[in-house]
Amino acid sequence: MTALDYPFWLASRAAGITAYVLLSLTVCGGLVMALRMPPRHLRAVVRILHERLALLALGFVAVHGLLLLGDTWMKASLSQILVPFTTPYRPFWTGLGILAFYGAAGLGLTFYARSRLGARRWRRAHRFIPIAWALAVAHVLGAGTDARSLWVLLPLALTVGAAGWLLADRWLSPPSGRRASPPARAAS
Repeated sequence: MTALDYPFWLASRAAGITAYVLLSLTVCGGLVMALRMPPRHLRAVVRILHERLALLALGFVAVHGLLLLGDTWMKASLSQILVPFTTPYRPFWTGLGILAFYGAAGLGLTFYARSRLGARRWRRAHRFIPIAWALAVAHVLGAGTDARSLWVLLPLALTVGAAGWLLADRWLSPPSGRRASPPARAAS
């Protein structure tokens, strides 16, 4: 059997890895913006890049799942691709991947409803995206057939390290927008 005997699986695997990298870049970009790291003159560009990467990531995740419908070994149905924990292949880990997609899509697409939600509520919901990303990390490690290969472990380590550092910085930094009150003047 050669690699050409299972093209849908190979294409799905490539789309999945691409989706993971794009999702990781999106999460890191969002955290960079939340930490106000880019200079003011670049913030609009970073925001647009963040949005485009997020949409690309969701598109690649959809392609990743849909290509599995053509895989002759897995023989997954559409409902197994859409309903978590029902696939015949590593159902728990695959289910985490499906939940990661729903979480990233649902929370990420709230960007387009933020005027209806209100900025505060939208920001609060958007802060849960790293959880969806963490589910994607677990999915790659548990369901990925190459999860123990250096070519997968190296990008995983880099993205988990970068996102972990940015998340820690975000959690440990004072909330943006709040300024420390000036020191009280001594009574004269």
